[in-house]
Amino acid sequence: MRTTDARVAMEVTGVERPPGGWVALVGGGPGRADLITVRGLRLLRIADVVLVDRLAPRELLADTRPGAEIIDAGKAPHGHNLTQDEINAVIVDRGLRGLGVVRLKGGDPFVFGRGGEEALACAAAGLPCEIVPGVTSAVAVPALVGIPVTHRGITQDVAIVSGHVDPSHPGSTVDWDALATGPGTVVVLMGVAALAGISRELVKRGRRPDTPTAVIHAGGTADEVVLTGPLSDIAELAAEAGIGSPAVIVVGDVVRLRDQIAGAPSARRAPDIPDRRG
Repeated sequence: MRTTDARVAMEVTGVERPPGGWVALVGGGPGRADLITVRGLRLLRIADVVLVDRLAPRELLADTRPGAEIIDAGKAPHGHNLTQDEINAVIVDRGLRGLGVVRLKGGDPFVFGRGGEEALACAAAGLPCEIVPGVTSAVAVPALVGIPVTHRGITQDVAIVSGHVDPSHPGSTVDWDALATGPGTVVVLMGVAALAGISRELVKRGRRPDTPTAVIHAGGTADEVVLTGPLSDIAELAAEAGIGSPAVIVVGDVVRLRDQIAGAPSARRAPDIPDRRG
């Protein structure tokens, strides 16, 4: 980018473009484009290259500058446009060419987002890499539908786990015994496919069968679906409703608060704030 272009970028975005190549791992938030951080949006607007994940808010790509290279990294549950090693290689390659690279992810880069692996690849290559935290879906998606993951008088602790490996699989490293008898709230990401096994294991290891449970599909988007029921029945209910990925699963008594919070006048969305660029 020429000096004049950098000055314009600074005036428009409030971000001074650093000399040479740089990388920013940007969390796009839980679904809605307007839930990205201010810093993340500013960096997105000056990037030369944007590698975007499947769950990142695609509407944000309209904010990229003309001529920016957009690379779809994909990463669906059972298929990838690019493998993680390929993503790392592209990030490093573009950065070493002297380009500004934004790796745009859904949620937060360091919460089951493999951001650590990408940051390590940059470090090994000697590339400057900024981590821009995002609003993780693990707490934001439940909040958007009226479920606080902690609540005074109900629970003071919450555990966030990955459910993409069935509890019965030898490769599962989650301590399901501890989850069944420990945290007041358990939030499971990437767990829809293994929901039957997860619910069965939690009950078998000590969690009450009637524990309130919510499955929130596509939270924060126009396709959002919320299903609630007892832990022992939730897998069957989700299958009957045809709920698939992406979804956030919440197990715990805090789910009971949804009817009161989501139905209250305070749950109505505030007016949209106009973009003040200009």
